[in-house]
Amino acid sequence: MFVGAPKESKADEYRVGLIPSVVRELTSRGHRVAIETGAGVGAGIGDEDYVAAGAEISATADDIFRRAELIVKVKEPQASERRKLRRGQLLFTYLHLAPDPGQTRDLMASGVTAIAYETVDDAAGRLPLLVPMSQVAGRMATQVAAHLLERPQGGRGVLIGGAGGVAPARIIILGGGTVGSSAADVAIGMGADVTVVVHNAEAAEQLARFDGRLRAVVGDRDAIAALCLSADAVIGAALVPGARAPRLVSAATVAAMQKGAVIVDVSIDQGGCFETSRPTTHAHPTYVVDGVVHYCVANMPGAVPRTSTFALSGATRPFVLALADKGRAAFLEDAHFRNGLNVHDGMITCRAVADALGLAYTPALEALKA
Repeated sequence: MFVGAPKESKADEYRVGLIPSVVRELTSRGHRVAIETGAGVGAGIGDEDYVAAGAEISATADDIFRRAELIVKVKEPQASERRKLRRGQLLFTYLHLAPDPGQTRDLMASGVTAIAYETVDDAAGRLPLLVPMSQVAGRMATQVAAHLLERPQGGRGVLIGGAGGVAPARIIILGGGTVGSSAADVAIGMGADVTVVVHNAEAAEQLARFDGRLRAVVGDRDAIAALCLSADAVIGAALVPGARAPRLVSAATVAAMQKGAVIVDVSIDQGGCFETSRPTTHAHPTYVVDGVVHYCVANMPGAVPRTSTFALSGATRPFVLALADKGRAAFLEDAHFRNGLNVHDGMITCRAVADALGLAYTPALEALKA
């Protein structure tokens, strides 16, 4: 199979879909690999590293999209890239389609087979291709909150760990999954007063590993609203696999929060869990609503591309190899991999995406056999 990795075109995105060690494995199995020139520079990988691993270097993204049977990316294809996709091609990347009807329509129209990292699962119901970037984004979220709480950044002028008898910052984390627990790890390490809000008692029990160093609260929107009013920073880490993130905090609640408080909405790539959230970029990461600083960068891990690229590639590697070796048969053999299939030949094959956008749903097996 001909496998291609273009340079990411999303603003301030420095990760790359393939690393040299995976290229070496692909070429050793008889596959051809092309990397767009400069694609790995942001992650500290030069063209010469790819050539040494057996790849060829393409001068343009157009060349990659024209020739590749399998395209491996990091972020969702931008509008200019979607116009280059074609029927029968395989696209493997993060998609986050539920809040993005435009991208969804374009993928359907192209006829491409689009597999989303974020909906591939495993036997335990975990999302193995989302975990590494969720860890990065969660850990970054607390770092970002600490920085934005500084007065020059518009924050309340609060040090997360407190000092000299002054109370530490109150950090509220919405969601106790990988993002939430990773954010809590860092917040606790920095000395914050941490509360994690989860949706049921079972989720609260999973936070027992923190040995009482945080409060786990089972809460609804009213409980969340009450917590937000006294928070220095609120980190949105709510996730419904494949679906739009639940709106957990209303605009009215944001308006009632302390001036200079900080919101970090890690859920923004699935639409965000605050009514006042809208996507931002690393170049222009924040805006203020009712005196509350909002950080809603949809590709947070892109700011640490070296760490992120190698962590992501370690997770995607076996799936990339399976796609290259077996093509669409990889889905027929592996139901968990098949759950990653979001669009095939014009059909939506992920129920959560179909429901979120009001589109017809076709089960993946039925679509593949058609």
